[in-house]
Amino acid sequence: MLQSTQIQELKIELMSRKQAIEEHFQQNDSFGLTRSDAHDSTGELSSYDNHPADTGTETYERGKDQALNEHMEEELKEIDAALQAMSANQYGSCKTCGRDISFERLQAVPTTQYCKEHSPSQHTSTDRPIEEAVLNHPFGQYEYDEKYAEPYDSEDTWQDVARYGTSESPSDFIEDTEYYSETYVEADERLGYVEDYENFAANDLYGQPLPIYPTKKHEMYEDALDEEGIMSVFGDLPGYEKDPYTED
Repeated sequence: MLQSTQIQELKIELMSRKQAIEEHFQQNDSFGLTRSDAHDSTGELSSYDNHPADTGTETYERGKDQALNEHMEEELKEIDAALQAMSANQYGSCKTCGRDISFERLQAVPTTQYCKEHSPSQHTSTDRPIEEAVLNHPFGQYEYDEKYAEPYDSEDTWQDVARYGTSESPSDFIEDTEYYSETYVEADERLGYVEDYENFAANDLYGQPLPIYPTKKHEMYEDALDEEGIMSVFGDLPGYEKDPYTED
């Protein structure tokens, strides 16, 4: 059984919270929902000249205001119900089993009219967004996978999609672009290899060199070496290795 001083303490807490909510509703017009349209909150009559992203932001903020308003309205109803229970000398007793609610619980949740065992909020939802059934971790794996030497992030995802074509065209780029599949940012980034020569040179299983595969990267690589007058990106080879590759 609650003592009169305890009930008075809880009543002051409930009244203080009720006053704060009512003042909040009055000051911001119930989160701006009393206005006729979302545009009123931004001082505009129409969204005709607005960027779609700005309109999307306003729509998000409107939805958030509605959620906050519903939450505070529900809290206000619970406060009024608790105050009515005090007036009827029913406050502090569980509406389900009739047992006394501990003062500690009422201090934590002054609006409750149920004991811990019969609280309506017993179930914790485990529902997850349906998108999670088809979306993977940003790096493609939920745990570190040693099969991948480097992570696969959102930038790599964009590049995989962009190479099939974007709204850009060759005329939008300063450099000469031969294929539409190259008309996106960092289209020349190395994929699957680190050094340029790894794109066209390889060794077999036993480390023996295989033939060079001519590619556009191979041509660019040779042109860069010729321009610098060196044999590799690491510089000239030692004399005993360089002689077999040079002509007298």
